[in-house]
Amino acid sequence: TYNDKISQIEVEQVSIIFGSHYVISLQEGKEGDVFDPVRERIRKASPIRKRSNDYLAYCLVDVIIDNYFSILEKVADQMEHIEAQLLNNPTPEVLQEIYALKREVIFLRKTIWPMRELLAKFEREESELICDSTREYLRDAYDHIVQIIDNEETFRDMISGMMDLYLSMVSNKMNEVMKLLSLISTIFIPLTFIAGVYGMNFEFMPELHSHYGYPLVWFIMLTIAALMVGIFKKNKWL
Repeated sequence: TYNDKISQIEVEQVSIIFGSHYVISLQEGKEGDVFDPVRERIRKASPIRKRSNDYLAYCLVDVIIDNYFSILEKVADQMEHIEAQLLNNPTPEVLQEIYALKREVIFLRKTIWPMRELLAKFEREESELICDSTREYLRDAYDHIVQIIDNEETFRDMISGMMDLYLSMVSNKMNEVMKLLSLISTIFIPLTFIAGVYGMNFEFMPELHSHYGYPLVWFIMLTIAALMVGIFKKNKWL
């Protein structure tokens, strides 16, 4: 099951034992019950009560598979939420959420795979406990579990894509910062040169004794800075 409060997948150990005249289900005593839909059908005197015990065992397996589909929907919703956060503000916290989601999807695959192996075994091997009509249902359940595994693999690829997108966006932000710093440094190169020339304090420098020397230097420096900013904007570097 999927716990919405903590956004995590919770596992419950389930065992199903069936023979020619009985079906026994064993499960951990946790909040919620994956078999509630089957119990409700039995209470309402649905046709399930008239079918064979192997069909009842199939119904228990089928409701577990349906629960996997519900978990996939929750995981998909969480992926959309994280993706929106990633596009708006790729913070380290978002990366942690992506890693956590990746672990959840890998964990989900580990819980699904034994079910696939079990259904594949039922499909390959003949058994007197399973009639032909129920075997058709089990083949359908096997197709569903394969579909779930395919979706899980798609989710893993999408999560890997989100991780790549995060790294790319962080790298682009860093490049933008470095670009801005480089442009600022470029603007200050001629200004630093002018300030250095007039800071050498030679005795014979006519501009030092000029009444308009100081404001003239400021005018030249500001003009150079404005021209360079204009060039940068024209080339869309700023």
